[in-house]
Amino acid sequence: MKKQAIFRGAAALIIFAGIAVFTSCQLKSPSHREALAKVDGQPIYSDQVERVYRNRQGTGSDPNSQEEAMSFKLNVLNELINNQILVAHASHAGITVSEAEVDNKVAELQTPYSAEEFQKRLRDQGLELDDLRQEVRRTIIITKLINKEILAKIKISDADIAAYYERNKANFNVPETEYHLAQIEVTPTADAEVRNLKNDDAKTDAAAQRKIQALYARLRAGDDFATVAKEYSEDPRTASGGGDMGFVPASALNATPPLKQAIASLEVNQFTPIIRSSSGYHIIKLLEKEPAATHTLSEVRVQNTIRQTLKNEREQLVKAAYIEELRNRAKVVNYLADQIVKGELDTQSSK
Repeated sequence: MKKQAIFRGAAALIIFAGIAVFTSCQLKSPSHREALAKVDGQPIYSDQVERVYRNRQGTGSDPNSQEEAMSFKLNVLNELINNQILVAHASHAGITVSEAEVDNKVAELQTPYSAEEFQKRLRDQGLELDDLRQEVRRTIIITKLINKEILAKIKISDADIAAYYERNKANFNVPETEYHLAQIEVTPTADAEVRNLKNDDAKTDAAAQRKIQALYARLRAGDDFATVAKEYSEDPRTASGGGDMGFVPASALNATPPLKQAIASLEVNQFTPIIRSSSGYHIIKLLEKEPAATHTLSEVRVQNTIRQTLKNEREQLVKAAYIEELRNRAKVVNYLADQIVKGELDTQSSK
């Protein structure tokens, strides 16, 4: 495990596409919908799979083959099957969600957008507000179930933490200064891969200069760096994470002395002036500075980091086993899988 993975926290941002995979709600559509699976007699329809599939794929990322597309859809369908099973089990366990909880989550989803932008995003994903509320409700139900049945029962002992440290001691050695950076990038050309919340893309150098200067002015006025990055940064790799670039060793900056000098002069939570590079315009923020050192098990930060890492690993394992156990009790019919196998067999027999 790399040191970045050990010392960086990951924040989960729920977006429309993320919510969609937790659901199998029956949205408004024609009566001739094709069922791709059934879970205890309840259908999961092709339009539900297609909607998640389209959201996951995004613009400019078409599959390389029909087989790759079908494999992707089969994985989406399997997630929807699992989540339908979880929702049903949560109902049996008496887990409920209040209207206030749904209201708060919908308000959180709407926060980055104007009312018009929010409605447009709903339309783009084939949703109405009632549909979104239903999906949000189901997402919260599943989260509560996982918290109750899995997270609340996971215990990490001091012995577990010590054993992990001994196995991964090299990962706690920082041989040189490292900078935890975030960036806002604006490029002077159109890019189909841009994934910021505002879908904002400067297409000329003049537009890029105006945009980066406006964003810099907002930051200087006190706007939150991560929020501005999510809404406007044109780096498809980091925008969704608030511009987070992870930890960068000081030696990695040697090739660009002006950038290295600008970053080295920053205090934590400060950001650079606008920096121009061959790819466009950047504003870099220093989130953390990790000096060269060997971190020991006696440090509370190390203990907490290891505890969270072990908890995450154990959660994934137990969650997978938990879902399989529930799935063993359910009656699942996967029509899409049957179609794929039959189609393959028919292809082979015709050769």
